[in-house]
Amino acid sequence: MISEISAILRRAKDIQQTEGLKTLLKRGFAFVKVWFFEYGDYYLYEHTLRERNEADFLPKIKDCTLKIVSSNQEADELAAAIGSDFRRRFVSARRSLDKGAIAFCFFVNGQIVNIGFVATNEEAKNTFDPLPYKVDFASGEACSGGTITVPEYRGKGLMAYGYSKRLKYMRENGIRVSRNSVAKGNMASQKVHARFGPRMYAEAKYLKLLRWRFWKEKPLTQAAPHD
Repeated sequence: MISEISAILRRAKDIQQTEGLKTLLKRGFAFVKVWFFEYGDYYLYEHTLRERNEADFLPKIKDCTLKIVSSNQEADELAAAIGSDFRRRFVSARRSLDKGAIAFCFFVNGQIVNIGFVATNEEAKNTFDPLPYKVDFASGEACSGGTITVPEYRGKGLMAYGYSKRLKYMRENGIRVSRNSVAKGNMASQKVHARFGPRMYAEAKYLKLLRWRFWKEKPLTQAAPHD
């Protein structure tokens, strides 16, 4: 906990120095709001995994390097090798790695520009997607999400490229289904997922107030096509 608080404080200092006090206060308010109260409408997606042509998802960036990190020890080694620690920018990544999540990190000139996660257990999933939809991890399902692209690299195709890499990784490691949630208002993410032909199998409502949570799923009969 102490190390995570220290990382949050370091990140706050980075935001203030690079993006200004206004941005820091705005992000701090959003963090506090999510901690105490959260409400949203979501779509739930199911991706069956098949081989795809990677060329269909290449980003509009040259010299983009992917590093797959599965532990904080690997993250320490990567930071020592490149001189930059992606956990300073994405402070929750340390906890995700501790719980078994796998981080897919894209770098340009040694700096992190995009991150996303794969979880093969419930604890790992809850670090980046705490919504209580069911993922049958014991039967070869997994969860993917927690995608963030740094502001200056948005709109360059990194999200789609990252998902193509994560879906490929899961397929090659015996996962048969990937599940994830997308907020109804997040049109950019919905467009990216549509490129992979998932099944949109439900819509859901989520309400969190302190320790109290409400979750309701409604199956969709007119679902998006399978892969």
